Amino acid sequence: MPVLPVNSHSIDQENGEIWTGQADLQPISFKSDRLPDTPEYYVGLMSGTSLDGIDAVLAAFGGNSLRILQSHFQPFEAPLREELLALNQPGANELERMAQAANQLSRLYARAVQELLQQAGASAEQVKAIGCHGQTVRHRPDLGFTSQLANPALLAELTGIAVVADFRSRDIAAGGQGAPLVPAFHNAVFRHPERHRVIVNIGGISNLTSLPPQGKILGFDCGPGNLLLDGWIGRNLGQAYDKDGAWAASGRVIPELLERFLTEPFFAAPPPKSTGRDLFNLEWLGRFLHAGMAAADVQATLLQLTVESIASAILEHCGTASEIYLCGGGAHNAALVHRLPQRLTGKTVARTDDLGIDADWVEAFAFAWLARQTLHGQPGNLPDVTGARGLRILGAIYPA
Repeated sequence: MPVLPVNSHSIDQENGEIWTGQADLQPISFKSDRLPDTPEYYVGLMSGTSLDGIDAVLAAFGGNSLRILQSHFQPFEAPLREELLALNQPGANELERMAQAANQLSRLYARAVQELLQQAGASAEQVKAIGCHGQTVRHRPDLGFTSQLANPALLAELTGIAVVADFRSRDIAAGGQGAPLVPAFHNAVFRHPERHRVIVNIGGISNLTSLPPQGKILGFDCGPGNLLLDGWIGRNLGQAYDKDGAWAASGRVIPELLERFLTEPFFAAPPPKSTGRDLFNLEWLGRFLHAGMAAADVQATLLQLTVESIASAILEHCGTASEIYLCGGGAHNAALVHRLPQRLTGKTVARTDDLGIDADWVEAFAFAWLARQTLHGQPGNLPDVTGARGLRILGAIYPA
């Protein structure tokens, strides 16, 4: 299988700047971090709360490095996006609609995999497994369940590749939140022996991973990332998202509205905690609005809510961190990226690109890694992050 230098990103385990050495992983029993000399190839698929489409990566694990060989983005068409958004709320004929959406999604996942492999000049036979997150439509760990739409059996049938899916349920069964799961991957690739780093993923929901040089790893959802921003601009301007945060930057923050947003009990709740559209949605937003508020000013205030919830979480729970690295779609929001360092003075704020992984592909890479953990019989959760009773092997395997 060729390695394509233009699209290839790698983490070298012997690089002193990017620490992924044995000392990080042994204390939490991730025993499969020693990579095989012969590379293993996995596909990671991620479609997140932003509902924009599918991130797909082809990843190689071998020697002393983890590497993205190829990446591909498969956008959602508007009807599918609208149906997935609607399925986040109770509705008529819900079970059948969810099943049909899962099938449609899985056909789109299969197309993304096929295009990814074609671009890489690779074949399905060379890939050991696909790690498929699925599309979250309900996340209620408080009630003991989470639901990520996918038909992994159909995906395995269409691609001829084994599929690992349903990663979150095992952690929830063990009393955990089932989220966030990516901190285990962040620990494997971004932790440094001397520097306290925080990795912040800003998707529909924002979450962070605190990686101190020593001591326990912390990770939790901070609150809304892009989803309220996307929903509000969609309602008012008919746009899918606020490019570069330009519309938010044109408005003025409404201080009293921001204060009311922050009265939401989720923000003050201690970790472990996770959230989603079940809580943060346009109905939630509407409870705080009143006549006379300019739409652009509401957008500016929503952007400040994302900034404030991230910054407050870092300052309260990761105060000694010196380096903050952003990933996810929100890492490209210029207004957000400009405001965040203003709340985190004295800390370096950059994108994970500086650590060797493009900010757009971190989550998809994580699910390729999680699929590998599953096939190697190794845990994929961090109990200190999710609140589970212990380390668990995550996911269900659907053979090719």
